[in-house]
Amino acid sequence: MKFKDYYQTLGVARDASPDDIKQSYRKLARKYHPDLSKEPDAEARFKELGEANEVLKDPEKRAAYDQAGSQWERQRQGGRQDFEPPPGWDAGYEFSGRGEDPFGAQDHSDFFEALFGAKARGAGARQSAGRPRMRMPGQDHHAKVLIDLEDAYRGAQRSVSLRMPVLDAQGHGVMQERRLDVNIPKGIREGQHLRLAGQGGPGLGEGPPGDLFLEIAFNPHSIYRVDGRDVYFDLAVAPWEAALGASVSVPTPEGPVQLTLPPGSVAGKKMRLKGRGIPAGAPGSPPGDLYAVLAIALPAADSDAAKSAYRAFAEAFDFNPRAHLEG
Repeated sequence: MKFKDYYQTLGVARDASPDDIKQSYRKLARKYHPDLSKEPDAEARFKELGEANEVLKDPEKRAAYDQAGSQWERQRQGGRQDFEPPPGWDAGYEFSGRGEDPFGAQDHSDFFEALFGAKARGAGARQSAGRPRMRMPGQDHHAKVLIDLEDAYRGAQRSVSLRMPVLDAQGHGVMQERRLDVNIPKGIREGQHLRLAGQGGPGLGEGPPGDLFLEIAFNPHSIYRVDGRDVYFDLAVAPWEAALGASVSVPTPEGPVQLTLPPGSVAGKKMRLKGRGIPAGAPGSPPGDLYAVLAIALPAADSDAAKSAYRAFAEAFDFNPRAHLEG
């Protein structure tokens, strides 16, 4: 995916004011409006201008885009050509809801969807369109937070830091930060949302505040991979353990357990530890499973004794691992 330079699209500097962005967009939009322009690529350019304007005129999306841009610059200097948002790049950003879908009638580039997705469409917004009333609920806010896998197994109390872009008195985007103590319930899955009542935007008049919805994502783990409620890890075993069978100690997020390997086990075999995945999140729902994926680990032939053992091993078997490739 190619990184889109929205500043270049609108012909403005990266520190351009909201007024500069508005003026440049209006000028270029008139030039490339499909009903008015004779340019052969007018429709495509007009669409690109609209997408760039929607991002840069919004202080929340502009700040998130600038963050992604700084990460891309580091990737580009490291020799990377294609852009892909790093996992969890937007964690801790708080986005306000939207009363209507300003993008509903438009198609967006893959780049736009990769960065913003449903955030840009303001899913779950409370504020109604039309003329404000004296009693109006506040907007719901949304943010992604990263937790450890072990928090989902045991539950935890965590302090999270959120950053929300706002405009200062001069119309420039600044980051407003706040910290919240959050109760992480046992059994929560990646992608689930925690609702913090009253922690969203303030209401108007005597209207109640909106809610804050926290989307849960897991920090990368050195051992485990997660798929829904199931958890996977690679288990290295010696050739004789795989061939003859063995009882080995394996790690789980709740502590080590003994796993029995049947004789004749092969690399890639999945050994299921039933019910040892992420615990059930609701009464009556089953927990996930934990899977050990076998990998055969070979000892190094780094001594005369080890080399001799390998030679004896080779002589003991009439074995060709590439027989299936031969005609």
